Amino acid sequence: MSLASGMSAVSGIHTGDHARPNPVRETNPSFDGLATVIPESEIPSARDLVTYRGKNGNVQAPPLCIGAWSWGDKSTFHWDDSELPAVQQAWQHCVSRGVNFIDTAQAYGTGKSEAICGSLFKGMNRNDFVIQTKYFVVPQMKDILHPTCAPLKKLETSLKNLGVDYVDIYLVHGPIHVQSISMVAKGMAECVDKGLAKCVGVANYSAEDMIKFAEELAKYDVPLAINQCEFSVLRRKPELSGLLKACKERGIVFQSYSSLAQGRLSGKYNAQNQPPKEYRFSSYDMKDIDPVVDVLRRIGEKHGVKPGAVALNYNLCKGITPVVGLRKVQQAEEDCSSLGWRLTNEEVREIDRVSFEGHITILWQQG
Repeated sequence: MSLASGMSAVSGIHTGDHARPNPVRETNPSFDGLATVIPESEIPSARDLVTYRGKNGNVQAPPLCIGAWSWGDKSTFHWDDSELPAVQQAWQHCVSRGVNFIDTAQAYGTGKSEAICGSLFKGMNRNDFVIQTKYFVVPQMKDILHPTCAPLKKLETSLKNLGVDYVDIYLVHGPIHVQSISMVAKGMAECVDKGLAKCVGVANYSAEDMIKFAEELAKYDVPLAINQCEFSVLRRKPELSGLLKACKERGIVFQSYSSLAQGRLSGKYNAQNQPPKEYRFSSYDMKDIDPVVDVLRRIGEKHGVKPGAVALNYNLCKGITPVVGLRKVQQAEEDCSSLGWRLTNEEVREIDRVSFEGHITILWQQG
């Protein structure tokens, strides 16, 4: 696989969901969807920071994170440099709302996403934003020649792209690395010990592998801070499998990517206007998703927000930090409107009743 030739960061790995969804009401009719929900008295707010555990100090970040996968990615998101001013305006809006947290990766646009993030940070105090990036796990020569040091060597390049001396959070992008878990954990711990990352975590890991990774990190007194997996109303697999519970029991933050199912839950698409075929996560036909969006839209009207804000607030109510992509100010406004209010438990139940379980894939989405 070669990102340099234009391949998307994950499209070559992800095999796509099954053609038809699997409603939770059919697969797990007795599952208690309120078991992980935060108390009804708690209102998700940008002021209520989430703590990510580190060896030499914790990182605190808002409960909503901006996803930068689309920035610089031409294969899936058809990025054009003319979009940069709109992204800058969107970032400024998010910062004004207290959402100063960006998720990127070495794979996104083969480093271009990181460079775009770096351009957004120019002129900002280093304490005024939080940045996390991900170690590119598809085997490269560095992984073969320097299996333990590869995370460090690749992070050094990321820091140059980002224009910073350290990242707040550094993740292993997925479970397909050629090195053993113990070797990668040692390499990630070295990043912390050299001061290049404050916290480390994983993405797309199963509960079993996540726990193994945490045990290996503990040998270097480094806590596992985070596991990031796909989670939305259309993919509740991490909740149903017990992964979300395992994270909460161990003080590991659970982040959700594709929190709007690549726009399917935003209200932008419908059965007559399908998403691009490259948008592979939760890639069900919109005729199966339209009834779900109708529920989100109806609930949103009561709270004065769009369907996407309801979908994000749903994740927030589950105690999850949603990662959500944006490229326009309007998207930034809608995403930030998911904060400052919360669904009632009955509304969470109502969404649970129309939600899907989702699937895992052979290589990538184990979590």
